[in-house]
Amino acid sequence: MIGFLIRKTLYDLWDNMFKVVILNLMFLACTAIPIFLPVLSASLIDSLLLELIFRAVGILACSVLLSTAAYTIKAISDYGTFTFAEFFKNFKKAWLPGIVMGGFVLLLFIVLTFVLPFYVNMEPPIAGLALAAIIFWAAIFSLLSFQYFFAVYTRLGKSIRKTFRKCMIISLDNTGLSIFMVLNNLVVLVLSIFFALMFPGPVGVLLYLDEALRLRLLKYDYLEANPDANRRKIPWDALLIDEREKTGTRSFRSFIFPWKD
Repeated sequence: MIGFLIRKTLYDLWDNMFKVVILNLMFLACTAIPIFLPVLSASLIDSLLLELIFRAVGILACSVLLSTAAYTIKAISDYGTFTFAEFFKNFKKAWLPGIVMGGFVLLLFIVLTFVLPFYVNMEPPIAGLALAAIIFWAAIFSLLSFQYFFAVYTRLGKSIRKTFRKCMIISLDNTGLSIFMVLNNLVVLVLSIFFALMFPGPVGVLLYLDEALRLRLLKYDYLEANPDANRRKIPWDALLIDEREKTGTRSFRSFIFPWKD
């Protein structure tokens, strides 16, 4: 399943490269709000509060943009494509989960930046380290679970609360996949630096997560139809027959020079 997931995502990214690049450029432009505006405001007005407001607003704006992108690129996972008119139309559905996730990221940032160091340095040290360990592992669990947030909300969610719950269930039930996705996406983002984060970039990571969730849902459809099946032995070869036929295979020549076929 992992091998097919990587192959399908690579094909979809390549076939929609220019659209993915444009979405990434939009995201990079949005990052100017939390990165550059606080610096500019500090040079004009010495106000820590104003700087923090700019950073918070910028993070929320970037999160809303990623949420809108998640709604939009879902069409790519489903063997289609999208127009930028659809992207802007999706904003109406995406702004709320975007703000919620942005707020969650802000909260996590505050906890890791201020709360965690406080407990590490707290006296007595045993109690402080115990609380710090709890916070640390809670943050790790949050990272593993809520990486799926946008994908789950766009495909399954109508409720923010239920989306968070489904993210945790999926992560706990697919621990190996969740760890792999986090590590893989970190590698993808690092490699994206060589392309100025334009490709695959953050939008490529969103597509990869959506592709992973879409394929993983086949497992739950199978278990629902076969309640007595062994959850540890999912017949992925059988479940992915249609997906493999739709995706096909490509030689290196046809992958790089498709017009020559």
